[in-house]
Amino acid sequence: MSGAIVRLLTCGSVDDGKSTLIGRLLVETDSIPHDTVGAARKVRRTGSTIPAGEIDFSLLTDGLEAEREQGITIDVAYRSMNLLDGKRLIISDAPGHEQYTRNMAVAASRADIALVLVDGIKGVRTQTLRHLTICSLMGVSRVIVAINKLDAVGFDKKIFDDISAEIKKTIDRLELTDVHIIPLSALSGDNVVYPSENMNWYPGKTLIETIQSWSEPVDHEARGLMRIQMIARAENFRGVSGTVRRGSFSKGDDVTIFPSMQKAKISSIVTFNEESEHAPTDSAVTLVLTPEVDATRGDIIAQSTEDLIPSDRLAAHIVWLNEEPLIHSRSYLLVSGATTTPAIVTKIRHKIDVNTGEHISSDVLQMNEIGDVEVATDIPVVMRPYTDSREFGNFILVDRLTLKTVGAGMVRHSLRRASNVTHQDYEITKAQRGVQKSQKARVIWLTGLSGSGKSTIANALEQRLFASGAHAYVLDGDNLRLGLNMDLGFTPEDRAENVRRVSEVAKLMVDAGLIVITALVSPFEVDRQRAKSIFDDGEFLEVFVDTPVETCRSRDPKGLYKKSAAGQIPNFTGVGQNYERPLAPDLHLDGTASVADNVEKIIKILL
Repeated sequence: MSGAIVRLLTCGSVDDGKSTLIGRLLVETDSIPHDTVGAARKVRRTGSTIPAGEIDFSLLTDGLEAEREQGITIDVAYRSMNLLDGKRLIISDAPGHEQYTRNMAVAASRADIALVLVDGIKGVRTQTLRHLTICSLMGVSRVIVAINKLDAVGFDKKIFDDISAEIKKTIDRLELTDVHIIPLSALSGDNVVYPSENMNWYPGKTLIETIQSWSEPVDHEARGLMRIQMIARAENFRGVSGTVRRGSFSKGDDVTIFPSMQKAKISSIVTFNEESEHAPTDSAVTLVLTPEVDATRGDIIAQSTEDLIPSDRLAAHIVWLNEEPLIHSRSYLLVSGATTTPAIVTKIRHKIDVNTGEHISSDVLQMNEIGDVEVATDIPVVMRPYTDSREFGNFILVDRLTLKTVGAGMVRHSLRRASNVTHQDYEITKAQRGVQKSQKARVIWLTGLSGSGKSTIANALEQRLFASGAHAYVLDGDNLRLGLNMDLGFTPEDRAENVRRVSEVAKLMVDAGLIVITALVSPFEVDRQRAKSIFDDGEFLEVFVDTPVETCRSRDPKGLYKKSAAGQIPNFTGVGQNYERPLAPDLHLDGTASVADNVEKIIKILL
């Protein structure tokens, strides 16, 4: 195993001693320059109690100036060291503060071993349980629970036993199988690299022995699976390059390429310096295929077509990473490997209490919460259960407006509905229905504050179109809430679902060849953009009825502003809830202008 790489994640609550422990590992394995160690004997952070001349191990890992000033770890810091058996250890030092859980989750997704520290003085804390839960969800192979700072409690065995018993309840609940609990002192070095004379009551391995004894689990039944990272070309040579992430490939294997489902045979396997008969898991290779199929970056090569079952409906665990809550029915971008597709969280089944494992009913997920959700994607994607393949079972959700990563997902399984529902084509097309009505089917999406004049303009526009012989219909927000959307309120998640339903109905009506006019507040830009995304180019016209809130308040046709002022409507748009002005509407109307002038402007862009 000499030369092998092991990835270790260290995590725990703030001030549990992660940086000190990593620093000692680096020093005692001679994995850090001697001049850096010398500096750690002289430099002291504010409030340090380390005597002058002794090593402040924590200084060897805190790389950011802000971390030095605050005495905490903020970002994930990566360090490399040599283990005593010749393996290479890549250490990810994850932050302890709750607001940086996102950093820890990303690091856990690549870790082989998780080292979870518990302060022997303070005991088990919420963040400890959260980190154990994330390690379980992220499929970390081995978990080491290090109960630290036992030197501060006189190396008391009872304290270790009590904390261990509490930890084991969580371990059993999470069904973690490869778990080691070690008593140690990072400050004095007990049970880190060398056995502790102060804790001769502990018969187990030291921390470094436990790390070194880990070996990667091998699934001998797994079939080869590889995502193409690049096309390798040379004179009279063309191959597809990537890293084998599951199973193995051999020369002569029959393979299938997704999404084209083309068949080919592996005629040769090329490494960086030679040809090979075999490509095991985690090997970087170039496969030469016969015939030379039209494959490209992001495509997937598999030995078994059973590994290439696409699905547009998935059940997954989500770690929510954004300050803004996860809202079901809001559209995000799902990114998995080279695939990016719009996606909606159609249902939040429950969120998980990290303390007890209890499943709690919820319509939203707040930052750092973990939930069990159902996801619908616009196009089918090939994904495996995360427990089967970390490489093909993970995805991220990205905010469509800010492009920030907002969620980390682990696939549980595809939903049966995905294979049971298929699109049915009919002979009569949308274009033919439009020709029959002598018009181009479109949706005119009127958005603006309550009282801005949307419904008035919609009514006048429909009259104008009707008089000219056009086939038009108005979908009014209030009217729809009396029937189709009567179950929805005015929270952000309900507004997202309201817009989704209206846009889907509008799409059906456009398919029928109609001109559809919607009069809907639709206050959030991302929801309007998702609505637009389901239509063909040129079919969706976003019309912003821009009316000052003071004018809307003075009009108050439905008495809603008066109710809001009385505290009867807490989520009223423009008062208790923000209205996000359209970023690039197709038409910008002055809501204080005459209705006839505004209708004329819409007619001009329709014609």
